[in-house]
Amino acid sequence: MSSKEIGEIILDLQNISLHFGGVTALSDISFDVRAHEVRAIIGPNGAGKSSMLNVINGIYHPQAGRINFHGEERRRMAPHQVAMQGIARTFQNIALFKGMTVLDNVMTGRISKMKASFFEQALRIGRAGREEIEHRKKAEAVIEFLDIQHIRETPVGRLPYGLQKRVELARALAAEPSMLLLDEPMAGMNVEEKQDMCRCILDVNAQFGTTVVLIEHDMSVVMDISDRVVVLDYGKKIGDGTPDEVRNNPDVIAAYLGVAH
Repeated sequence: MSSKEIGEIILDLQNISLHFGGVTALSDISFDVRAHEVRAIIGPNGAGKSSMLNVINGIYHPQAGRINFHGEERRRMAPHQVAMQGIARTFQNIALFKGMTVLDNVMTGRISKMKASFFEQALRIGRAGREEIEHRKKAEAVIEFLDIQHIRETPVGRLPYGLQKRVELARALAAEPSMLLLDEPMAGMNVEEKQDMCRCILDVNAQFGTTVVLIEHDMSVVMDISDRVVVLDYGKKIGDGTPDEVRNNPDVIAAYLGVAH
């Protein structure tokens, strides 16, 4: 990675444990995320990666451990409350409104920023009209930034998979998050689409200063774009460090990367 300025710790996860009945998804996991970095979470299927992302954005609530965000302990919070704190999320399975246009989908990412009441929005009176103009400008700026202006009026369901993934990234960015959680952003993509998505993620990180936490299976992608990598295996942390440190970690090699790496 480049010699960009990595900031202070903004998310600190301490001794996180998560159980579903008798099944342990996460066991005593601690790691942190620093401002402006790209932080990858890797591991084999069933390692607990998505569970950890779900803990970070409030979908799951751990039975043990502490979450500190910007120096304050975060109490039990719902996903919409986490979003209000500046954390946005994309999902492994695309969760877009397929019948709506790209622009309308990106606009939905602005919901947490809207102050007008439902009544005002329905009748487009009071603040609603002014807000819509402002939010549309923000959405259009994100669309331009990710170079998808040519499809802005296209229903999302008609787009190829790679472009749908980029629209989902645009919707998350429209919320102007300080931290972006990406759950397998390259899944199902061909080589060219992966290269495009890598550029998008690095551009977002560099130009907006957005902190990125991502889960990704493609090791070449992870090693190329990440500042630090945390490795999970069967719900436990087995490695944490720079890409080179993780690549040469004997536990990681044995559990995940394989001797060939």
